[in-house]
Amino acid sequence: MGYATEHIAESLKAARERMGLSQRALGAKAGVPQGHISRIENGAVDLRLSSLVELARVVNLELTLVSRRKLPAVRAIIRGDDDGQPDVRSARKAANMLRRLEDQIAELPSETRSRIPVQELQRRARELMHFKLSADDLFHLLEASAKVQEFLSDPRNLEAVEQAQSRLRLLRNALAHRARASAPSLPRPAYRLDGDDHG
Repeated sequence: MGYATEHIAESLKAARERMGLSQRALGAKAGVPQGHISRIENGAVDLRLSSLVELARVVNLELTLVSRRKLPAVRAIIRGDDDGQPDVRSARKAANMLRRLEDQIAELPSETRSRIPVQELQRRARELMHFKLSADDLFHLLEASAKVQEFLSDPRNLEAVEQAQSRLRLLRNALAHRARASAPSLPRPAYRLDGDDHG
C-alpha cells in the first residue's frame, strides 16, 4: 500500500472510530460490505473511488483535489481543525509566518524598499500584527510570502509585490470583519443631554 492510500485508510478508520461506528455500521450506511471495509483499513485492498467517496461522506469527510503548491497551507488548516476546536499551535504558526514575512520584506534592498508598492506591502504586514491570527489565516500568509519570494528573485517583478499586498489586504479585511462581528455592541442613546460626558 502506498503512503497516500495508507494515510487515507488511517483517516477513514480514525473518523469512523470518532463517530463510534463499527465497521459493520459504517458498511450498512455506505453500502459497502464490512469485510471490504476491514480490508481497506488493514491495507489489504486498494480503494475504489466510488467506495472511498461513500465511506468519506458517512464519516463527515470530504474528498477534494488540491494543487501541490497549496498543499502545505491546506495541511496546516487541517491540523488546526480538531472538530471545530482551534489549534493553538497552528495559530502560533500563522503568527510566526507573519513575522517571517516581515523579515523577508526587511531583507529587501533599501532602493527596493523605497518603492511605493513595497512600502504598502510593509504597512499591510504591520497592520496584521494587531490581529489575533488563526490557522485559517496561514494560507493567505503563505501565498503572500511566496509572492515576496518571487520579488526577491526578480526585483523588477512589482506585480508579485502587488499580489502579495492584495493577499494581505484581503486577510486584514477578513480579520477586521471577524473582530467587529465578535465584539459586543453597546446600545447607543437616542439623544444626549447637555453636560453628558458619557455619550
